[in-house]
Parts: sequence; structure tokens; C-alpha cells
Amino acid sequence: MDLQEAKYKFIQEWGVLGSSWGINRAMAQIHALLMLAPESKTTDEVMEELKISRGNANMNMRALIDWGLVFKEYKPGERKEYFYAEKDLWNVMKQIAKERRKREIVPIRDVLAEVSEAELGNTAEGKEFKKVTKDIDAIISKFDGFIDIAAKSDQNWFLKVLSKLIK
Repeated sequence: MDLQEAKYKFIQEWGVLGSSWGINRAMAQIHALLMLAPESKTTDEVMEELKISRGNANMNMRALIDWGLVFKEYKPGERKEYFYAEKDLWNVMKQIAKERRKREIVPIRDVLAEVSEAELGNTAEGKEFKKVTKDIDAIISKFDGFIDIAAKSDQNWFLKVLSKLIK
């Protein structure tokens, strides 16, 4: 397998993986392309390499910037914008965890807090509702705490703790 084949295969697989962490395939493929690039790329270069439209490239590039995974730079004497990706995988994973927390955990915790205030009555259904939502909140709180610790921690410390937990 040559470099182009390996690069293509990686970009395709990273695109599939991206849907697991809440982004679309094209967005993940752009991220992979920029991670592999030794230098920043223009939107035109991204479009050409991935065979995607300008609208698709622009929309997903902006989303990657919003996620904190891609950054914009300007080169002296150039009018075009150049983009590059965070290459430290630990920082990438922490950023993904923070964004997923913001998009998934915070909204469900807000809903759970709101429904915990509801007048549920003393029926079996009301008691079951309260029990289930309280259990869900307890698990999500633990997961949220874990994400918070991981996001604030040093990679070596976190991996040491994680390896102890796995053993």
C-alpha cells in the first residue's frame, strides 16, 4: 500500500469514526485530511482532495473551528485563508469530550433537573418515573465528572489512573 492509498483509507475510516462522536462524515474526513497535512491547506485544496463541494467544505470547516479542532491562519501576502488541525491526539480527544458534554450531557441534565421539580403524585407511575430519572441522573453525573477530570488532567496521569482501573 502506498502513501496515497494509506491516506485515503485513514481518511475514510476517520469519517466513519466521526459519526460515533457526533459529527458528520465529511466533517471528520476534513479533520483527518488536515491532521495528516504537514502544512495548512486552503478550502480549495480540501475540496479537491476530498472531492466535495465548496459549500460542504466551508460549512464543515466552520463547524470544525467551532468544535476547536481546526484553526484558521493567514499567510503574509496571501488573500486566502489556510486551515490546520490540532495534531496532539490527547488535545483532540479532550476537545471532543468537552464538545460532546456541551451538546449531549448538559441538555439531558437540564431536562432531568426540570422534571425532578414536577408534581408527580403518589402513584406507582409517578414513583417509577422519579426513581428512573434519579438513577439516570446519578449515572450521567458520574460520567460528567469523569469527563471533567479527563478534560482537566495531564495525559500521563489520566492514562495511569485508567490503566489501574482496567487491571
